[in-house]
Amino acid sequence: MTTAPSPNPAPLPPPSTVPRLSARGLVKRFGPTTALAGVDVDLAAGESLAVMGPSGSGKSTLLHCLAGILPPDAGTVHLDGHEVSGMSERERSLLRRRRYGFVFQFGQLLSELPAQENVALPPMLLGTPRAQAMGLARQWLDALGLRGMEQRRPGELSGGQAQRVAVARALITGPGVVFADEPTGALDQTTGAEVMRILTETTRAAGASLVVVTHDETVASWCSRRIEVWDGVVLPTAGAVR
Repeated sequence: MTTAPSPNPAPLPPPSTVPRLSARGLVKRFGPTTALAGVDVDLAAGESLAVMGPSGSGKSTLLHCLAGILPPDAGTVHLDGHEVSGMSERERSLLRRRRYGFVFQFGQLLSELPAQENVALPPMLLGTPRAQAMGLARQWLDALGLRGMEQRRPGELSGGQAQRVAVARALITGPGVVFADEPTGALDQTTGAEVMRILTETTRAAGASLVVVTHDETVASWCSRRIEVWDGVVLPTAGAVR
């Protein structure tokens, strides 16, 4: 006998209104140069954000402050409602390992390690047993179309393949936010588009938010929203891309 549904089901909890990542009044100086002059940014869970601007505009400095690589001179950064901008260097290092993933322009893979070990390294640094980490790395490489390439070293991979390895490495620990700094800068247009497709689709499927620093309009078009940084401030014309 089938039980009829209740005419007054319990209401679903409201979605969280706390941004995944939030910055307020970020200021960063390098000697007499002000790289960030009071920047505010919000990033929702699962959202992809393109940070655009010319060289020297402050966009990479913004990424480094959001990611805990650099402490701001003023202002705050919150991850899931918890302030991280006042953490010590050791605390920020643990945060980057546990909650953040990174994809850089040239991948920054360890040249002496094969692809599978490059991907397995982050969970092993967090204490995951080697066999378990290697198995998880193999699953990620399979998912990103790199089956059979597990034992190839970075020098034996194409640029696009190496960036896929970097994407797998960034996502293997289940980060809340992935930061990508010019992730297609060393690739041709076709390969770059494929890397951006994989990066945006896999981060969204994993429930991670994505911050992409780029000067390329085509790369920015893969993200759900963009901001433009000029002379250390965010222009008020920032908005949706797609």
